[in-house]
Amino acid sequence: MSSVFEVQKTIREILLKVLDHHSLEQLNKIPPGFSNNLIWNVAHCISSQQVLVYKLSGLPTLVSDAFIDKYKKGTKPEGDVSQTEVDEIKGLLYSTLNQTKKDFEARVFVDYNAYTTSMGFDLKNVQDALDFVNYHEGIHTGMIMSIRKFV
Repeated sequence: MSSVFEVQKTIREILLKVLDHHSLEQLNKIPPGFSNNLIWNVAHCISSQQVLVYKLSGLPTLVSDAFIDKYKKGTKPEGDVSQTEVDEIKGLLYSTLNQTKKDFEARVFVDYNAYTTSMGFDLKNVQDALDFVNYHEGIHTGMIMSIRKFV
């Protein structure tokens, strides 16, 4: 199981580097042909992980409902984010990963409300959710790499 968390750690290290190597203006820019920006994609990964792992397990999330609502599936940036919010997102990349790993090891994920993703993946338990989170974050990392070329 530790490999799932190692993969997610590697993905999140890549995302942190993107945040560290782009200006606030670049993070907020939505290039022509795209519907979102770099910072939205990073925050969306955090929001989705919380919904797929915690909410579907019937547990409280590690981020606010407002954060989830702002970056959940189907949303798009509604304005520029501040440097303060970027810094919060940076911190959440690791704090949510580390706490999820601790919670998994402590076996707090007992129940799970099965869910079929929009891509057709059937998530039946938290293990399925954790596996899918890595796939999902990989997709958004690819989007981020594409957007980087235009900012």
